[in-house]
Amino acid sequence: MTRYDVFNGDADGLCALQQLHLSEPDAEGAVLITGAKRDIALVQQVPAVEGDRVTVLDVSLDKNRDHLLALLERGVRVRYVDHHYPGEIPSHPNLTTHIDTTADQGTSLLVDELLAGRQRAWAVVGTFGDNFDASARHAAQPLGLAQEELELLRELGILLNYNGYGTTLADLHFPPATLFARLRPYADPLEFARRDEAFAALRAGYTDDMARARALTPEHRSATHLLLLLPAAAWARRVSGVYANALAQQAPERAHALLTRREQGGFLVSVRAPIAHPQGADALCRQFETGGGRQAAAGINQLPDSDYPRFVEAFLAAFRAP
Repeated sequence: MTRYDVFNGDADGLCALQQLHLSEPDAEGAVLITGAKRDIALVQQVPAVEGDRVTVLDVSLDKNRDHLLALLERGVRVRYVDHHYPGEIPSHPNLTTHIDTTADQGTSLLVDELLAGRQRAWAVVGTFGDNFDASARHAAQPLGLAQEELELLRELGILLNYNGYGTTLADLHFPPATLFARLRPYADPLEFARRDEAFAALRAGYTDDMARARALTPEHRSATHLLLLLPAAAWARRVSGVYANALAQQAPERAHALLTRREQGGFLVSVRAPIAHPQGADALCRQFETGGGRQAAAGINQLPDSDYPRFVEAFLAAFRAP
């Protein structure tokens, strides 16, 4: 029997996996399957056969449905943990799901529930990384952390999330599987942040990329909406998601859309619903062919230039305060 662990390459996916690997003895020999954050069609890469076990973390069931069903029919047992829009969840004896699309919790908190809080600090990191600051601080309360320790966990979550963004692995500072291998020895995420050189490398890259992003002028800015165009450059692809998160924290009543130009034409889109009423990002992005995500944050992998006016119109029409 082979165990396959399939996970999103962002902070939530990494920290969900870290919790399981610290808690489950059979995780040591698992085959890892991952990619950049937006590379979510991952289940198709799983070569599992009858009797194997697969865990899928933080990638949309809806985007992997056909390949998931194929695994189940081959006699593969699948555990699926996620918070993205799933569509209709299959009923199959080989499938166990822990899927919750509640707007203020991610996969790391779902795994934390499954483990009864045994690796809570890593759940806090992943939750900060997904921009759920209030949920992360609430989850951290039993840990009794000093304020500077909590802020270090928050920074780590942001940096792990930052590393996941990019069109290809070449855009990233560390391939997610490589970064996970560096996380894996640390039961305490504070120790990773204080001791591993990867933390300093990510901090330096993040600081430089965010400075470039902050120098840009939005195409549209109002009390309710902000739309920003970023150039076709690796730094812009890396920073698009975390800059959208930072802008959302600064203006919780405002929706944000960051459109990064693609070298082949069109745009890569990151959308953040207002933190004050975090719904509708996934519904907006699913109006476009390659769109998806969750209620609070979603994206479009390939928005053609011809669809740009339609996207702007739909974005400005969305996210009206209830």
